[in-house]
Amino acid sequence: MNKAPLPASFFGMVLGLSGLGQSWRLASSLWNLPPAIGEAVLLVACAVWASLLVRYLWQALRHPDTVRDEFMHPVQGSTPALLAVATLLIALSVLPYSRTLAWVLTAGGIGWHLVFSLWHTGLLWQGGRNALDTAPTLYLPTVAGNFTSAAALGALGHPDWGWLFLGTGFFSWLALESLIIQRLWHASAVPAPQRPLIGIQFAPPVVCAMAWLALVPGSTDHWLLMLWGYGLFQLLLGLRLGPWLGAQPFAPSYWAYTFGVAAATVSGLKLAQSGVPAAQVLAVPVFIGANGFIGYLALRTAMLLVRGRLTPRG
Repeated sequence: MNKAPLPASFFGMVLGLSGLGQSWRLASSLWNLPPAIGEAVLLVACAVWASLLVRYLWQALRHPDTVRDEFMHPVQGSTPALLAVATLLIALSVLPYSRTLAWVLTAGGIGWHLVFSLWHTGLLWQGGRNALDTAPTLYLPTVAGNFTSAAALGALGHPDWGWLFLGTGFFSWLALESLIIQRLWHASAVPAPQRPLIGIQFAPPVVCAMAWLALVPGSTDHWLLMLWGYGLFQLLLGLRLGPWLGAQPFAPSYWAYTFGVAAATVSGLKLAQSGVPAAQVLAVPVFIGANGFIGYLALRTAMLLVRGRLTPRG
């Protein structure tokens, strides 16, 4: 039997791993932890990104109908935006080693982000969608893509361009959140296989804070604390809903939670470095929790890979 198609949602693994590696980079300077740990995690993130990208592009060449079906899917159709988000996070990972490579990756990531998000958003504006298909994956093209574009441009020393993307992502987030919350509150219950996607709901405020801090390093603006606080509340809500959210047996889709977890950790560590007392207290348990959660997902995913069950066979 042939392997099932590789879904674009698998790039969510890169988000969690790269975010965890960035957290260790910050923790090594803040708490004198071994810097090699963060670089090792980032190396793994780069390897996962490269292998997924090669396979996904090969799949697009060999089986364009499969990729086209994913693009047109009412829920999964937003996930190809993760190719850009993952690439931009890898650009941040390699920046200390090669500014040129970071620029190449940033240009490619932003290019795909703009092409895909404009195409996808154009489809949405034409209407005809079922309200039950309104899921947190809708954040990926216009919110996650713009926030990570802003972060990469800020890290590369162009905050003026970064603010343009941050503003686009921020107002897109505000426009979408009420629609998604309304669907969760008033429509039928989310099916168990789709519940891990709710993890994306926790990400926008802390990813926004992370991008903001890339544009204004060392800032302690009260808006940053408000964004971080809202993100932490969302993560606590995720803990409260743990049994309900975890009704689906383990699958790679659970990596959807890691972008918010990792971004909350990175933001908290940066605020702690800037001397924010609340962040200096909360950064420790958030960092420990992020390592435990992402480490658990990585272990379970590796076990599926070794057993040849990472993707189902068809």
